[in-house]
Amino acid sequence: MLRVDSIQRGIVLDHIQPGTGFSIFERLGLREADYSVALLMNVPSTKMGRKDMIKIAEALDLDLTMLGLLDPNITVNYIEGGKVVRKVKLGLPERVEGILRCKNPRCITSAEPYAPAKFSLVDRDKKEYACFYCGERLQA
Repeated sequence: MLRVDSIQRGIVLDHIQPGTGFSIFERLGLREADYSVALLMNVPSTKMGRKDMIKIAEALDLDLTMLGLLDPNITVNYIEGGKVVRKVKLGLPERVEGILRCKNPRCITSAEPYAPAKFSLVDRDKKEYACFYCGERLQA
């Protein structure tokens, strides 16, 4: 039997697509954490069938844009006193800055390091973004 206790203060990332929890765990740098962190993979879910979850016993300042880009189905639960005090359902962000890179070698972001890569969501179903500067499209 697997037992993971509830946390008194921290964050629970819920409804993560099964199989993507580990990459999110790594992306958040949780391997180096000096507080309790639990990565649960392939947890039974009535809503999704199976899901991954990450429990973090620390109040972190998470980059919700990056998390929404990695998995738009994630629910972020903020825990205080053992209870959920705030719940945020993520989705694909409308604008992304400094996370994606433009693939166009002639784009200003490829040649000039001071120009931050900016993208806008153009097709939600295909998870497709367009570069703010050159219009190059890429899938997240």
